[in-house]
Amino acid sequence: MKKYILVLFLNTFLLLQFLVAHSQTVRLAVAGISHGHNAWILGRKNDTAVQLVGIFETNQVLVKKMMDKYHLAPSLFYNDLNKMLDEVKPDGVLGFGTTLQHLSVAEACAPKGIHVMVEKPMATTVADAENMVALANKHKILLLTNYETSWYPTTDKSFELTRDTSFMGKIRKVVVHDGHEGPKEIGVSSEFFSWLTDPVQNGGGALMDFGCYGANLMTLLMNGEMPLSVTAVTSQIKPHIYPKVEDEATIILKYPSAQCIIQASWNWPFARKDMAIYGSQGYIITKDNNNMKAKGKTGNEVEYKLTAQETKTYTSPFLYFADAIRNKITIPKNGTYSPENNLTVVKILEAAKKSAATGKTVYLQ
Repeated sequence: MKKYILVLFLNTFLLLQFLVAHSQTVRLAVAGISHGHNAWILGRKNDTAVQLVGIFETNQVLVKKMMDKYHLAPSLFYNDLNKMLDEVKPDGVLGFGTTLQHLSVAEACAPKGIHVMVEKPMATTVADAENMVALANKHKILLLTNYETSWYPTTDKSFELTRDTSFMGKIRKVVVHDGHEGPKEIGVSSEFFSWLTDPVQNGGGALMDFGCYGANLMTLLMNGEMPLSVTAVTSQIKPHIYPKVEDEATIILKYPSAQCIIQASWNWPFARKDMAIYGSQGYIITKDNNNMKAKGKTGNEVEYKLTAQETKTYTSPFLYFADAIRNKITIPKNGTYSPENNLTVVKILEAAKKSAATGKTVYLQ
């Protein structure tokens, strides 16, 4: 009887732990708010899934601007990252500062067991990215990188179709287009512009800003396979606006049985994030987040107008982060958010910068 009661108690305890872990509001803090995408979290109203509990930022002019714009309480803001982490004890931290600052965010959070999600790309250099992954592994925290295309139903549907070799056959060529008219042209904030166009703080220009999307998606499609080589050509079409960095980049990734062409630009006539995937037996062409078309070996071309419900896509990166923290989901290895994928992305970007600078192909294998 005592043994039965003990087993019942343990099962009840484990069930309660499971229910608490899967129902609690996840406490998120923000490290840096100079990124132009800060509205995604600062403008978000607290809900049952996510609560904003602290914001670290040293630029007091920017703090005042964001405080007024989003009606945020002064008590949320800190000018010392470690003090914020110690006082508010977040479950996770979102990196919305410069790309160069991502390593320092991981260095502060990982030893405290605090999970991290940064904006794309993971880091400006391979050395920083490797240090971030090592910290995450050592301290057993999540280390995610957020891309807008990770929220796209068309991304999930494309990946699903490429897994069906009877439909697509083997991937042979992928062409990815990403970018917009340019940071100044679309009116980004002065704080964002100052570091986005800096070769150190951002690691480059359009190549880093938008080349990362294609590298991330191709790494997903190729199940984490590293390309054999990277060849890149960059241009400075508007040096009067972007004197320090390239505003145009084309990157070619060569694999044993496939190629990927990444066209990253601050010179498109309009914003775009789309791709074409060609297999040995079919193709997939995405137009935007919800619309795509595909043709397989035995069928006619099919047009899709997808919803997130159909593809089970998380359209909120914060809910995805929260559910990962609560162990409701497992981050797929080489998935778009994963550290494995994003370390590969940084290796591709660093090779692309070297190729563009030297005019030579860089071999990774």
